[in-house]
Amino acid sequence: MFEVVYYSMTGKTRKVAEAIAAELGVVAEDVKTKDGLAEGSFVFLGAGKYGPLRGWGLKGFIERNDFAGRKVALFGTSGNGSGEELDALEEMAAAKGADVVGRFFCAGQFLFLVNRNHPNGKDTEDARRFAREMASD
Repeated sequence: MFEVVYYSMTGKTRKVAEAIAAELGVVAEDVKTKDGLAEGSFVFLGAGKYGPLRGWGLKGFIERNDFAGRKVALFGTSGNGSGEELDALEEMAAAKGADVVGRFFCAGQFLFLVNRNHPNGKDTEDARRFAREMASD
């Protein structure tokens, strides 16, 4: 069983989450409405980078849930970063016992100027490919 949980302030990470979830045949769930995790599920966790806040929005969710021995794949978007939010997510999840097995990052639009129109079709197709690869391992 797969679960896709994300935090998205601007909708960019949600777009990637929805592409991953569609590939896996599940529904992407916003961390703001997600309580817990199904027993034994493989979890995809995603967040963006908002200024200096890396992985912000998922910290409380990760702290409240048991990740011991659970496979986790990370994904993120950023308008001005290069995946630093994934480092923060990996640190948090690993501290809770997660087995982080993969990471995916793509650009996200920032202030209508930087990375305009991202994530785009190629980005979401790359996210779907990432989901297939993780699911086949």
